[in-house]
Amino acid sequence: MSHEVIIGRLVSLFGQRLLATIVALWVVAIPGSPVVVAALPDSTWVALAPLPNQPRSALFALAADPFNSQLVIAGDARGSLFRSTNGGATWTPVHSGRSAISTIAFSLSAQGVVLAGTRGSGALLSRDSGATWTTPRGIDGRTVHAFAFALTFVAAGTDHGVYVSADGLSWAQSGLANRNINAIAVEAIHAPVRLIAGGDSPSSGSSLPLYESLDGGAIWKQISPAISGTIAVRLTSGPLPPTGNVRPLLLGTNTGLFQSRDNGATFTPLSGGGLLPTTDYTQTDFITVHYDRFYVASDGGGSGSGGLWRTNNSGQTFTSLRPPDASITALAVSNDEKPVLYVATFRPSSHTAALWAYHDTGGTPQGPPGTASPVASGARATPLGNRSIVDELLASPQLPYIGLGLGALAVIFTAIAAHLRGRYR
Repeated sequence: MSHEVIIGRLVSLFGQRLLATIVALWVVAIPGSPVVVAALPDSTWVALAPLPNQPRSALFALAADPFNSQLVIAGDARGSLFRSTNGGATWTPVHSGRSAISTIAFSLSAQGVVLAGTRGSGALLSRDSGATWTTPRGIDGRTVHAFAFALTFVAAGTDHGVYVSADGLSWAQSGLANRNINAIAVEAIHAPVRLIAGGDSPSSGSSLPLYESLDGGAIWKQISPAISGTIAVRLTSGPLPPTGNVRPLLLGTNTGLFQSRDNGATFTPLSGGGLLPTTDYTQTDFITVHYDRFYVASDGGGSGSGGLWRTNNSGQTFTSLRPPDASITALAVSNDEKPVLYVATFRPSSHTAALWAYHDTGGTPQGPPGTASPVASGARATPLGNRSIVDELLASPQLPYIGLGLGALAVIFTAIAAHLRGRYR
C-alpha cells in the first residue's frame, strides 16, 4: 500500500485536526528548526537562528520590545540592524550602515520608540518598533555608548559627554563634553529629572569618575563614592520600592558590581567576598516592577569568569543560570513576570557568536552544559571536547521538541500498524 493511501486512511480514521497536530509536532522536532518564544520550554536554553551573514565577532547590541516579548532587535559589528517578530526564530535586515552598533534601547513609556547607538556615526531612531530607521540630527559623528529614558526626554552617554533629546530626532550637547561617558541612568523620571553618568578614569591611580545632575543634565557635579574599578561600564536604575522614592541603582565596573539605595551617595559591593566573581559587569536588567529582582551578566574580560546570574532578594544571594557559554556580550530581558532572556554569547577561541533564548520560570537551568561559574553553576559533567553522540543529544536545546516529535512518530506508526492488522484479518 502506498504512503498516500495510508495517509488518506489515517485522515479518515483520526480526522483532519488530529493529523495536523501530529504533523506539526513532527516538524517542530526536526533538529535545527526555529523555535518561537511562545513555545519555549521552561528554564531551558534554546539556540536561536544566527543573524544573516553574521560576522565572526561579538554582538554587543540586543533589545526586546517591552510591549511585545517576541519582538527583538540585534545589531552587529558591521553596522547592520536585524529585527525578529518571533523571538529570534527568524531575522529580517532593517538597516545597513558602516559603523558598528554599540547599543539598542526601547522606551518603556512611548510604545514603538527605539534608539540604536553606533561607534562614530551617532544614533539611529525608529518609531515603529524597529521596522524603519532614520538618522537624528545633532549627535552625528559621536560614539554612543548608552541611552536612558525619562518621561519627557532621553539622554545619551557618548564619547563627548551627555546629549539629550525631547523626541529622539534632534539632539543637543548637555554637559561633560570633555568626558567619555560609557554609562548613564535616570534615577528620577519626573521633573526635576535626576541623572547619573559614569566614564573612564584618566589614569590608573584615579578614582572612578561618576557624575550626577539634579536638573535634567543642565548642571553636573562629580561624586566620589568608594567603588573599585577604573571604568563605569553599566548603570541601570530599577523600579521604585513599595515605600520611599529612591530607585535602586546598579553599577557595573571593569572590576565588580555595586548597588546604591541612596541615589549614588554610597554603594554596596555585590561581587567579591564569596558573592559574585570579581570581574567586569557589562549587563544589568531588572524584572518588571520588582525593585529586588534583577539579572547581571559579564563577558569575563577574557578571564573565563563571565556568566549570567539572577537575584530575587536585592543581591543578597545569586543563582547562576548556567549559560551555554560563559562570555555574555549582550542581554535583553522581556517585560514579563516570568521573562524571556535573549542572550548573545561569544567564544574567543573560535570567534563564534551565538544567540540564545531562556524562559526563566525559576527552575533548574536545562540545555547545553554551562561553563563552570564561581556561583552555583557547577562543573561540566563531560568535557566539551570528548562528548559522545548520546551526550550531544541529551545536551541539545531542542531535546524537549525531539521528544515530542518521537512521540508523534510513535503515534503515526502505531496507527499504521493497527490499520494494516485490521486490513489483513
